[in-house]
Amino acid sequence: MIAAADTAAAAQQGDDGSEGGGRRANKGVWIRAAIYVIGFHVFAGFVMLLLYFGGRTH
Repeated sequence: MIAAADTAAAAQQGDDGSEGGGRRANKGVWIRAAIYVIGFHVFAGFVMLLLYFGGRTH
């Protein structure tokens, strides 16, 4: 009976029973994705600056 109650509570919270599941994990995924996107854009901007200043010297 207790296992059934735990399963029902987990289903209500959106947790699939795995470690780190649920809404908090989904929020973490979005934060990590945003950091990767921002980091990629910063890196791409740095490469573009290198190409710009490298091409200017010729």
